[in-house]
Amino acid sequence: MRRVRRTVLVLALVLIVPLAAVETALRVNYMGDPADGTHTRNRDAMWLGHAWVDGRKKDADVTALAGRLRDTGVRDLYVHTGPLEHDGTLPTSVYPRARWFIDAVHRELPGVRVQAFLGDVLANGGPEGLELSDAATRAEVVRSAGQVLDTGYEGVHMDLEPLHSDDEHYLDLLDDLRKLTKDRDAQLSVAAHQIDPLPHLHSVAGLVADHPKWWSQEFFGQVARRVDQIAVMSYDTARLFESTYGGYVAQQTSLALEVTPPTTHLLMGLPFYYENNPSHWGHAETVAAAVRGARLGLSRTDPDRELFGLAPYIDFAATETNWKEFEDGWVR
Repeated sequence: MRRVRRTVLVLALVLIVPLAAVETALRVNYMGDPADGTHTRNRDAMWLGHAWVDGRKKDADVTALAGRLRDTGVRDLYVHTGPLEHDGTLPTSVYPRARWFIDAVHRELPGVRVQAFLGDVLANGGPEGLELSDAATRAEVVRSAGQVLDTGYEGVHMDLEPLHSDDEHYLDLLDDLRKLTKDRDAQLSVAAHQIDPLPHLHSVAGLVADHPKWWSQEFFGQVARRVDQIAVMSYDTARLFESTYGGYVAQQTSLALEVTPPTTHLLMGLPFYYENNPSHWGHAETVAAAVRGARLGLSRTDPDRELFGLAPYIDFAATETNWKEFEDGWVR
């Protein structure tokens, strides 16, 4: 029994001590005051749901959206226009009202760009999905991107998950998409995984999970150099406390700023939704904590950075509290 107790104690220490150290470090990272001037640069973005392009929304809905966004710094809308088929194609039947929405936004919110938010589940996350290693599939994704630009979208926003770090096929796809968007004078933006909070954590996680959560910082930089905008999905972090979540966002902001070139627009995602599950605790992952964390990371790493913003996810789940915390903490 003594040997069993000793073994249990050792295992507990092996698990608890590192976890406590990480949580303490994140709490410390949340301390201090953001620098003056770390507020909106009027370069924020927002993810929108599919209802805006499938016929469910009407003129009155656009007017209400415009009223909500007009006095904020949101200048890009990522409107869900997919999903892509697993072969990379995109049926036009899934976004019949896209042209109407684009025209309505331009009328109600002059200067705001509308980008097509396209994505799919990747085959590396399960038995079915889009296979990035297939050149023909990547070519169809590029063709689908051209298709939405023909509709009138001013950019293409890619969200392919779960995307493993160091995926060369993804980089090849971005190179091809960048050629298309540059030729069409359009934006190329991506939703990005979080960066290793500890060195090589994505490799360790890959040993026990089919779809590790993090990218290496080096891979994040490789992606950032290939796009116009990169938006970090800085939510669903499994943090238990508001202070540790805010400290985590501060760390992610600094890590992203260190490898994102000044010519690429960096955005940090905000959780405009409430859930309680092992990957997302609603009492901890608040908009207020995310905003403050992003401001702290910006203050410590590159306070004068112009191409920087925040990106709420997502409109249909947003609460009045979400909007108030965003406006009070960032827009002012």
